[in-house]
Amino acid sequence: MEKKILQYSYWLGVISVVIAIVWRAVNALGYGLRPLAQGTSIYYMSFYKAALLFLLLSIATGAYSMAGKEKP
Repeated sequence: MEKKILQYSYWLGVISVVIAIVWRAVNALGYGLRPLAQGTSIYYMSFYKAALLFLLLSIATGAYSMAGKEKP
């Protein structure tokens, strides 16, 4: 079960990072939506924060699963 959580949270984190970078690049070039107040719509920062959450979950799950294997 830990392997699946680790795998899915890692890939969700990577996908969120890619979406945040692409969204930010499009906004920087002037083709994106105008920045709105935070919390009124989905914004690139939402994907950035989601990426941090999923990658942290991936690291924590990996560390937990490795700690369980080292016990005699």
